[in-house]
This record gives sequence, structure tokens and C-alpha cells, in this order.
Amino acid sequence: MADHLPQPSSIKGRGTAVRIAHRFERDAREGFDDGWGTLDQVAGEETLAPSTTVIEERARSVIATNDSPDIPFGQSLNPYRGCEHGCIYCYARPTHSYLDLSPGLDFETKIIAKVNVVERLEEELGRPRYRPSVIHIGGATDAYQPVERRLCLTRGVLDVLGRCRHAYTIVTKSSGIERDLDLIGPAAQAGRVWVSISITTLDGALARILEPRAAAPHRRLRTVTALARAGVPVGVNVAPVIPFINEPEIEQIVEAAAQAGAHSIHYTVLRLPWEVSPLFRQWLQQHFPDRAERVMARVREMRGGQDYRAEFGTRMKGEGIWAQLIAQRIEKAVRRAGLTRHVPPLDESAFVPPQQVRQGSLF
Repeated sequence: MADHLPQPSSIKGRGTAVRIAHRFERDAREGFDDGWGTLDQVAGEETLAPSTTVIEERARSVIATNDSPDIPFGQSLNPYRGCEHGCIYCYARPTHSYLDLSPGLDFETKIIAKVNVVERLEEELGRPRYRPSVIHIGGATDAYQPVERRLCLTRGVLDVLGRCRHAYTIVTKSSGIERDLDLIGPAAQAGRVWVSISITTLDGALARILEPRAAAPHRRLRTVTALARAGVPVGVNVAPVIPFINEPEIEQIVEAAAQAGAHSIHYTVLRLPWEVSPLFRQWLQQHFPDRAERVMARVREMRGGQDYRAEFGTRMKGEGIWAQLIAQRIEKAVRRAGLTRHVPPLDESAFVPPQQVRQGSLF
């Protein structure tokens, strides 16, 4: 439920302008006319665009385990909670609710940085019972969002994983990953790294309102090329596919990815869990009122008549005729471009615990 006080229709560089109430809030606030023109006054006031606040957190643990049958990794790590990229469709937005923060504007302006992530990672990798398996970095929020330039938490994580010869994968929509090619390149040459670059659209104007603080589409394609030239196996994630918004671009994105040097193509369809649904519907009405109902009708068609269903096996790809057509188009485009839909196997056998690396004077 969004705040009822008048809100700007949009804020430049932000995905949403509202601090939508999260699902755990007990109190709702609603503006009312007190007879003195207060609502009109608030509506007419100019407000400064909200700045980004970085909140430091000392995490108790940093490696999360996963046994979901439709997620291709068993371990994940996210140096940050919240994401300044501001993607309106981000399925991680509801996680801010657990922090008593809004999945709306707070998610993209109040970033939680796990400042002890390197320390905790070393500790967890060094536990006697730890068994190495690929760690997926950035699966919830982008590990290369703007604050990474200053804090370098992701770089610290990659340094530890590299020295411990631990396999990992990264998904990002940021060109900031190029700054860490000195760490990623050697690990890739040893068969321990795979990177996925998310490209939602090739249309710069659409990208600016869909994912306002992420790298421009042409810049992400250059990143694909830079990774490929450095010997890093790189895939492109066409995600999320949104009917009538970026869905018409599927074939063009796959072709552009192939030309940029991508090895593989992956995709998901739009997911609207919890508070993401009202945020996305509001965004649709603001930017695409002429097709908003058609978009949501197709979304519901792929979700059994609902905005979202979270069942394993269908939550990533959807179900029904439209979902099948999207899958067929992806497969045909991939074959035509000479790419694959598979992630290359990574070497998990070379792992060395941190304490042994230190003893060998390599850490």
C-alpha cells in the first residue's frame, strides 16, 4: 500500500517515487484535507531527489545455501542488500520488508553494506565441515552497484575466492565488473568462473525508466566483449521478459549478445512477488497506460490467472501458451545465433581452505 500523501509521478534516476508500505506494517498513514489546503500545498512543493544512504551492517553469516530445484546453484553470496540500480521489476525488493524498510523507494536509496563480508567469508570457508561448491554472487542484489566503487566489498570477496581457488559465478548488469578483470581473468583461465550479464532491452530510453541507474544497454554489450576477450566464459541473461514491453526484442537481444561475444543465453519471465506487483502496476500506468491492461493480462495468463505464483518449476519461466511461445522464440534465436543455453561446468576440486593458504604464504 503506497503512502496516500501526494507523491511525485517520478523521480529522475529512481525506479519508483513512492515508499510503498511493506507487508509487515501494522499502521497505515493517509493524508486528509484539514480545511487549510494542506494537501494542495504538499502537492505543489518542490522536493529534492532523495540521496542514497549506505547503512553498514556486520553480518553474522554471508554464504546462503539453497535447495530450490529450479535454481542452478547451491550457495550464494550478496555483499549488499537493496540496490541503487532501481529496477522496477526487481524480485528482491520485498526483502527490504524484513528490515522494516519500504520495498519501494527505500530499496533503492537505503543500501545495506555487509562491511565484514570478507572476514565472514574466510571464517565460513575455513570451517572443518565446509564442502566447496560453486558460490553464486549477486543473485539477489547486484554486487556491482555504484557503492562498490568506494567500498570494494565484492572485490574483497573475489580476492578471497581466488586465493582459495574456489569456483564462483557472477550475475550483474553493471560494467563495474570490468574493474575486477585482474582477479576474474586468472580464475576463469583455471576453469573456476562464469559470468552472466543481464540485458533487458537494447532501447536506451526504455532502460532509463525500467532500470534507471544500471549501465546503458550498449555499455553492457561492451562489457560482454571485454569479458570474452579476457577469456571469461560469459552468458547473457534476457531477464525479465515482460510481455509487450521488452518481449518484442528477444531475437534482437540474442543476436546482439552473440555479436558481442557471449557464449550462452538464459532468460526468465517477469516475477511479481509481494510488493513488487503494485509497484510494477503503478509503473505501467505511469509509463505505458495504453498497454498496461494488456501487459498484466498476459502476465496473469502465464501465472494461472494471478499476478504471481511461486511454484518451483514454473516461477522462472511461467506456464501456458504465452510462456511456451517465449521459450520457443528463445530456443530458435539461440540456435540461429550459434550459442548455447548451458553454463559450462566449473572446477570445484582445487579448493584450499584459507588457513592452509596462509600457512603456504599465499594469502
